[in-house]
Amino acid sequence: MERSGPSEATGSDASGPDPQLAVTMGFTGFGKKARTFDLEAMFEQTRRTAVERSRKTLEAREKEEEMSREKELRQSEDIEPTSSRSNVVRDCSKSSSRDTSSSESEESSDSSDDELIGPPLPPKMVGKPVNFMDEDILGALPPPLNEEEEAEEEEEEEEEENPVHKIPDSHEITLKHGTKTVSALGLDPSGARLVTGGYDYDVKFWDFAGMDASFKAFRSLQPCECHQIKSLQYSNTGDMILVVSGSSQAKVIDRDGFEVMECIKGDQYIVDMANTKGHTAMLHTGSWHPKIKGEFMTCSNDATVRTWEVENPKKQKSVFKPRTMQGKKVIPTTCTYSRDGNLIAAACQNGSIQIWDRNLTVHPKFHYKQAHDSGTDTSCVTFSYDGNVLASRGGDDSLKLWDIRQFNKPLFSASGLPTMFPMTDCCFSPDDKLIVTGTSVQRGCGSGKLVFFERRTFQRVYEIDITDASVVRCLWHPKLNQIMVGTGNGLAKVYYDPNKSQRGAKLCVVKTQRKAKQAETLTQDYIITPHALPMFREPRQRSTRKQLEKDRLDPLKSHKPEPPVAGPGRGGRVGTHGGTLSSYIVKNIALDKTDDSNPREAILRHAKAAEDNPYWVSPAYSKTQPKTMFAQVESDDEEAKNEPEWKKRKI
Repeated sequence: MERSGPSEATGSDASGPDPQLAVTMGFTGFGKKARTFDLEAMFEQTRRTAVERSRKTLEAREKEEEMSREKELRQSEDIEPTSSRSNVVRDCSKSSSRDTSSSESEESSDSSDDELIGPPLPPKMVGKPVNFMDEDILGALPPPLNEEEEAEEEEEEEEEENPVHKIPDSHEITLKHGTKTVSALGLDPSGARLVTGGYDYDVKFWDFAGMDASFKAFRSLQPCECHQIKSLQYSNTGDMILVVSGSSQAKVIDRDGFEVMECIKGDQYIVDMANTKGHTAMLHTGSWHPKIKGEFMTCSNDATVRTWEVENPKKQKSVFKPRTMQGKKVIPTTCTYSRDGNLIAAACQNGSIQIWDRNLTVHPKFHYKQAHDSGTDTSCVTFSYDGNVLASRGGDDSLKLWDIRQFNKPLFSASGLPTMFPMTDCCFSPDDKLIVTGTSVQRGCGSGKLVFFERRTFQRVYEIDITDASVVRCLWHPKLNQIMVGTGNGLAKVYYDPNKSQRGAKLCVVKTQRKAKQAETLTQDYIITPHALPMFREPRQRSTRKQLEKDRLDPLKSHKPEPPVAGPGRGGRVGTHGGTLSSYIVKNIALDKTDDSNPREAILRHAKAAEDNPYWVSPAYSKTQPKTMFAQVESDDEEAKNEPEWKKRKI
């Protein structure tokens, strides 16, 4: 039985697959023997067929060319028989040479079939060795560059390397904030809205997308009443604005200007400022945390730097107390976060720069005691985008660059940059290759400038004359690639380049100034009285167009005014020159009857006539009336003559 199994299997293989098994497995090909393929033989066969096809196509093209040449020869023989003979000889020689070349090509193709695989070669390649790197097959190489093109490419490379060419200063727009100094600028992260604040206590909102060429702010408010605005900054999400004024309480408002929170004021009678809940003296500046939503920082004249949370306005989150090397209090004039938010830097009135770890409030991590001159207000400290470099704008008319990793001396220092404002700031370019700051001038003594320094060498590479006033604030937005400048004469300027900048000022420049509709000027203001009685309450105001349509249907409101009456009055109206008593009263009721003459002179004017011809009072009292005597005014000479002698002797 063991031997019969394989014999039966061989018998079944010889007879073919079992039909029952194929039906059971579900397909008819089950049980058949798989075919084997010889790949080398298949490749060889395809190569030979390709060679044969290319050879046939070449022969057909050669025959077509010969036929066309013979036709051309026959036509030329009919026109010029003499010249045709020479042409025939030349063509015959050419054809013979081509025949020989074609025969050689056939022999070469027979000897090496590998050269003609693929589509047929063009007719120009007949008689030439096949080279797949030839220009006719792969396309001609580009022509060599001209000297001008090479120079242009070199200039483009230099422009890319030179950061000055990236400054967007080809165009500018001017936003009129007011007449006093623009001391604060803020731009949201998306670059859609700009907010400005000044010494006139106003905060104005500018919307680039909704603004036209008139450049008018869509909202103006005074969030801190009678305190100057010192700092404005949008949060990292762009939904809140930190407002720092001359008061001791910072405020947070939303994008539309409504108050979100106000910091609490501390107890000024407590000695240790860490035990108070808020600032007790005037603020200087503030800054949002770059990573954590709702956290911000402020510094004040009470010698503290405090961090806050929007959700908890009743008490600060932490307190940093700058100290001198002897442990005495020192007032911080400016503060900022690092780009990652782990460090807090503050510049103080004694000229020092102190940097703390955000989570350690006791001792500063870095402390350089003579960064700027003592007694001057360092107006700005800011970190570079890579977080390794700190720039400080001093009140000693200098700009310095510091390396956080080696905070023992400044990397570079530039002087001769006058400043007269405690909030003159500096900023880095979006690519971290330039540092920008402004200069101050006296009124009528030149123009304020925006100065650019190269970070690598700290050379003064570029300047922009802004206006005939000081440059206080500057802001270079990385997303828009536009520079905002606040000046001392109430202007906020925006510099941009149509090719290098994005959105921002480009959106409102192209819009034409919208003309005021006549309907808007004629409509009366709607007075909202929610608590008035129903009988005195005005109807709800509709849209301007609907209100005009409704007024047009009202006979009283749409009544045409009657022209003035000429001549005598009619229809119950008084004429302009009527003869009635009422018209006389109407004409003279508004006349000015005041007499500015001297009443004594007016009476004495009639004294002589009354004395010569008495008519009213004098005849009745002619017998009893005393004689009238008027005082006579003596001159100074007559008075001197009439003085007694004892007075003259005394003199």
